[in-house]
Amino acid sequence: MVKYKEYFQKMLADNKSVFDSFRKLHDKYALNPDLHQKELNKKGEKVLMLVREYENKLCANTERGVYSKFSTQLAEKFQNEVHTHFPMVISIGLAPIDKDLFTIKKINLS
Repeated sequence: MVKYKEYFQKMLADNKSVFDSFRKLHDKYALNPDLHQKELNKKGEKVLMLVREYENKLCANTERGVYSKFSTQLAEKFQNEVHTHFPMVISIGLAPIDKDLFTIKKINLS
């Protein structure tokens, strides 16, 4: 198996309870983003920290060696693997939509 996929699987296995609960929230968010945005932001913060941590572990050895120019590509492949399994992870941190902000007032012409 490719190294970035091994690290992805290790991340999921080491933090099984976090990613299992995030998977349920992720699926609920995909069905109704407006309702679950705040909860995704709150719980997704921990997930993003874990993703960054394992990405740093993966790239740590390549950054200081002869293969430092490949470190960026390796990190990109790892992020693509995350986005393949959790496509809504890019929505973490978005501000919830305030429906009152986008109302149009009616004009009385009489």
